[in-house]
Amino acid sequence: MFIRRIVFIAAAVLTAVSCSSSPKWEPVGENIKTRWAAEVSPANAHPEYPRPQMRRSDWKCLNGLWDYAICAKDIEGMPGVDGQILVPFAVESSLSGVGRSVTPEQALWYRTSFRIPRAWKGKKVILHFDGVDWMAEPMINGQKLETHTGCYTSFEYDITPYIKGGEQTLVMKVTDATDAFDSQPRGKQVLKPRGIWYTAVTGIWKSVWIEPVDESRIVDYNVVSDIDAATLAVTVDACISDGDAVKVELLEGAVGYCTCKPSDKVIACVEAVPGTPAVLNVPDMKTWSPASPYLYGLKISVVRDGKAVDTVQGYTAMRKVSIVKDANGHKVMAINNEPIFHYGPLDQGWWPDGLYTPPTDEAMKYDLKVTLDHGFNMIRKHIKVESYTWFYACDQMGILVWQDMPSFADNHKQKWAGYEGTDYPVTDEQCATYYKEWGEIMAQLKKFPCIVMWVPFNEAWGQFRTADAVDFTRAADPTRLVNMASGGNFEHGVGDIIDIHTYPAPRRTKHFDPELVNVVGEYGGIGLPIEGHLWEIGRKWGYVQYKTGEEVTDAYVKYAGIMKDMVADGYCGAVYTQTTDVEGEVNGLMTYDREIIKMDVARVKEANTAVIEALK
Repeated sequence: MFIRRIVFIAAAVLTAVSCSSSPKWEPVGENIKTRWAAEVSPANAHPEYPRPQMRRSDWKCLNGLWDYAICAKDIEGMPGVDGQILVPFAVESSLSGVGRSVTPEQALWYRTSFRIPRAWKGKKVILHFDGVDWMAEPMINGQKLETHTGCYTSFEYDITPYIKGGEQTLVMKVTDATDAFDSQPRGKQVLKPRGIWYTAVTGIWKSVWIEPVDESRIVDYNVVSDIDAATLAVTVDACISDGDAVKVELLEGAVGYCTCKPSDKVIACVEAVPGTPAVLNVPDMKTWSPASPYLYGLKISVVRDGKAVDTVQGYTAMRKVSIVKDANGHKVMAINNEPIFHYGPLDQGWWPDGLYTPPTDEAMKYDLKVTLDHGFNMIRKHIKVESYTWFYACDQMGILVWQDMPSFADNHKQKWAGYEGTDYPVTDEQCATYYKEWGEIMAQLKKFPCIVMWVPFNEAWGQFRTADAVDFTRAADPTRLVNMASGGNFEHGVGDIIDIHTYPAPRRTKHFDPELVNVVGEYGGIGLPIEGHLWEIGRKWGYVQYKTGEEVTDAYVKYAGIMKDMVADGYCGAVYTQTTDVEGEVNGLMTYDREIIKMDVARVKEANTAVIEALK
């Protein structure tokens, strides 16, 4: 039974002040696309405010058409212009308007110009890149800025010293070796796509923007909630001048997916010392959970002579992640001290038209809504890191998130046979790069309440020094669970979770460990290729395949029944492969273009609800 697409329309949380525009652009390539591709243009390329947890009132979007060139990577300076590329879509994507590959021997150059609004006079100007794969070497008005490496984290520059009158010129060189450089975290990207490995992504793939700030300003913050004590500890990173103060205000919030203006009602307030936790008492505390995702407003200001000179608006939640014992004495996961079965799809986060980048914010939210419609309460974000707006939507919708670290190596069984059950023999460079990027990812994401678990490794792909990696993860964030290696080597017995992968059906294995929380981190992969909705004719990979939606639904419900029975054995989480078809894979809940939902949603939701309710 096929169920046609469910239309989901949601207003953007914020609208950009301005975006570059030009009519000389169109998607390229003959591959399938989503319906949202028709809504993309240079004038509206991801215009939403990119950082919902640190909103300032004034900013400028730099997304739009930029000049680009691809040349040998040893050439000094941008050699010319090959054409125009739509930022923030990677050069290989259809929506970039380019659709070209970049080899490890080449460099991708970008160039754009922009003006600083007159109203920003006397302010510092910060340039933000939310995601560039992989090595970025930007220059502003001919002045080189610090080189950044890493696909999955944002980075910024104070460009105030380099600003001149009139137009500012931004040039950037990007190099990306993908799987040709075995120290580079890159997830599912490969230079030669095949099977479960997908098209490489190079260059800018998240928003680029600028904002004005005061000399004294908020740089970042982190929040730790304590529901048992009804307190909230906010640690503010700020640059402040003598005599300035930092004020933290907790505001009345809202439940569920909501784009309304945050409440102005202050329910708690405290003065903060930068770098030191400021503790607020939370009266009449309301907690966040999938059943009731209550979000408090958060306002942090630098105050001078009683007047705010810098203010960021954000949000937070009262939410606790822990381990408790169920009625049979098994260790299980809990939210706010209550056992909860984590059930969700493996979400690769790929798009046929934008690759790593969803065509629009509405498209991104549609995937989340379909996930909830199927009765899931969790997503495993698989070896990719999404935009801040994706995590914001999960926070609003009450979706639990297991966040993977993108791997730097293929499955060791394929490429490094002989290391079964042992750690991969990592080099010093691989080790340093891994810790740098994983540490940055956690530091930037740990403000989001929806994230409940960190996953340092997947299926032993480059799994090394597991105990050390778990210790590093725990030290970076002691408030969440650590899954030592989803489907990887289990012999270490460290962290909180033992995570098995079984295809196609879930099943208990010899790896069950009563000293840890036991989950099935991947199962399913039920394939259904649908003509007219395939990425490439002839590429139809899946663990098992059927010919009709009814057959797929029957198999899904059967597997969910097995999973329900396993709850009594001590299993408290499961991940079904997967949210959508991706390139050659045909095992999604939806086709890759999101046009067809393959199974009977009502039957799947009923089966999923029964599994979740089996753990009480």
